[in-house]
Amino acid sequence: MAVFRLQGSRMLAVELDGDAVRAKSGSMVAYDGRMTFKKLTGGGEGLRGMVTRRLTGEQLSVMEVKGHGTCWFADRATEINLVRLTGDRLHVESGNLLVTEAGLRTGTTFTGLRGASQGGGLFTTTVEGHGQAAIMSEGPAVALRVSDRHPLTVDPGAYVAHQGNVRQSFQSGVTFRTFLGEGGGEAFQIRFEGEGLVYVQPSERTTFAGEV
Repeated sequence: MAVFRLQGSRMLAVELDGDAVRAKSGSMVAYDGRMTFKKLTGGGEGLRGMVTRRLTGEQLSVMEVKGHGTCWFADRATEINLVRLTGDRLHVESGNLLVTEAGLRTGTTFTGLRGASQGGGLFTTTVEGHGQAAIMSEGPAVALRVSDRHPLTVDPGAYVAHQGNVRQSFQSGVTFRTFLGEGGGEAFQIRFEGEGLVYVQPSERTTFAGEV
């Protein structure tokens, strides 16, 4: 079983004892011991996954790292956040996914307007099963709890990922800056309901839907 350890906030060390992880291509920065590296097609989902991702426009270039020793991963000095899955599903943009345990399943799912509002397409990457994943954010992400009694509304530019039994819906024409008499045109907020976690970063991306 791979062991994930953060070293600082922008470097991930993964200890391997004959097992494997899947990582974003080009994200390995150092390793010791004996390691093999293999490029995977379709984000590790084979030919069917490759075709699906080409049709949806969701890009995910992945390599398998296997061996005995420690491998270090990083990507453009972005912050790294560890997520543990216990049979649930994580939704995350492919560009924010750094490393997953090999036993976790990846796929694509339709997200509707949220993807369009971010300029990231209408589909997103899913990770599900039992194990750990490492996701990236601009600044350290905060995991906010969502419950039936306490729904959560998020600026799409600050959204990173979500997991659990969470439903999302969209509100158009209203932004957080609209409340302050600012804003640059039509934009969206994302409303989350159900039971789970939403990962939010302290940096807002510029979106196609307007300045939010």
